[in-house]
Amino acid sequence: MSGTRVDPSFLALPHRHLGEVALARAGELGATHADFRFERVRYQHLAARDGVLQAADDTQDIGFAVRVVHHGAWGFASGVVLTPQEARSVAARAVAVAEVAATMTSTPVELAPEPTYDDVTWVSDYEIDPLEVPTAEKAAVIVDWTRRLREHPGVEHASGFVLAVRENKYYADLHGTRTTQQRVRMQPGFEAMGTGAGGFDSMASIAAAVGRGWEYVVGGSPGAAWDWDAEIAEVPGLLAEKLAAPSVEAGRYDLVIHPSNLWLTIHESIGHATELDRALGYEANYAGTSFATYDQLGSLRYGSSVMNVTGDRTTAHGLASVGYDDEGVQAQSWDIVSDGVLVGYQLDRSMAAMKPELAGPDRPSGRSNGCAYADSPGHVPIQRMANVSLQPDPDGPSTEDLVSRVERGLYVVGDRSWSIDMQRFNFQFTGQRFHRIVDGELAGQVRDVAYQATTTDFWGSLEAVGGPQTWMLGGAFNCGKAQPGQVASVSHGCPTSLFRDVRILNTTEEAGH
Repeated sequence: MSGTRVDPSFLALPHRHLGEVALARAGELGATHADFRFERVRYQHLAARDGVLQAADDTQDIGFAVRVVHHGAWGFASGVVLTPQEARSVAARAVAVAEVAATMTSTPVELAPEPTYDDVTWVSDYEIDPLEVPTAEKAAVIVDWTRRLREHPGVEHASGFVLAVRENKYYADLHGTRTTQQRVRMQPGFEAMGTGAGGFDSMASIAAAVGRGWEYVVGGSPGAAWDWDAEIAEVPGLLAEKLAAPSVEAGRYDLVIHPSNLWLTIHESIGHATELDRALGYEANYAGTSFATYDQLGSLRYGSSVMNVTGDRTTAHGLASVGYDDEGVQAQSWDIVSDGVLVGYQLDRSMAAMKPELAGPDRPSGRSNGCAYADSPGHVPIQRMANVSLQPDPDGPSTEDLVSRVERGLYVVGDRSWSIDMQRFNFQFTGQRFHRIVDGELAGQVRDVAYQATTTDFWGSLEAVGGPQTWMLGGAFNCGKAQPGQVASVSHGCPTSLFRDVRILNTTEEAGH
């Protein structure tokens, strides 16, 4: 947690009084559990193209929600009028919804126990609140990026953008927990575009979306900023090389994959696959279930013995990092894959009560691992992804060392398109750039590349993970789930990693099939 304080303008809002009123009303009406969530989320988006600012949007979402368990069923309602009368009315509507739902609920809702946290505050780890930086100052930065990129003759067009979010949230429940939190996140970026013998293509920044502030752009404490100047100087040359590169010969190659690409493969093939609601058959309408079904816990060979994956809601600067989730559960870290074997899932309080053994032998009564989240005050909390990360080898090799082990392969940098089936099993991924590896040396780029595998075959081919010096966080603002749809931000850390004998497609050739 940083030393940054919660925005005083949020603290001045009547969230505490509204929470007291709403919870009291839910209790009067007989709810066995009730929680109150008050949110204010501010979003800012700036976009530039070819030296001109094209968009500047600044929006705010504010309101509150009441969720109850009554007669063994869920009830939920929300409102935007910040008055005690509305708080009472919303609580009553939530109880009424539960009464209707109870007639259709065959298995009563149970919640795993959680300690009470009395009036605690948590602020994410950042230095400069990007929403307090003048809009003109932020716009000038991304406009300058596009101008500098276009100074290179091979760059025909350039775009830049910055997304900034400040999320304030107050939670209270009938059991006495009260939490106040503030999270800040940023996603700056740029893209250079050009044409060559291979047609049109582009090269974008590989800077990740992060739980940092404006210091990610302009600098602050050591290591806080991405090296934008170095990347802006490098990208035009990489784009020119890519535009002139030969098309890949389809076949089987060894892959050395940089974290800027591998994070997305982790997200799709591990992160979603180990959400317990999917594994239990829920969420089937939206993007499917999971091949990693619950009956395989402790036995499924997910990958090789060097594969160790954790779920974590405490990682510094992680997009899914919080102090407490939207059910009042304190953030924590746990194992999902250990030595290549599936050993855990991501879950919320109701699922933790269904599967108490997932809490581990030291907590036999069962406990959520803190994965409940709602993206707005108008949505009910659902089980959402933690920061799911592949761990490095403490004494592991550098990226250069991994490349030196490959006779014929590709070094993959940056994410791009992807496709995966409804059970998170069959997939293919492309990337920003693919460098040929010949006898342990990089030998220029190739184009039109996608790698294809099943999840277990791919992770089974993992021969080595890099050391901590190769590990970095990737992530996205736009992970979608649920109906009505919700969007969440999540990070995935990983080291540079070596995979053997992976199938490579030529995407141009495949497009004709």
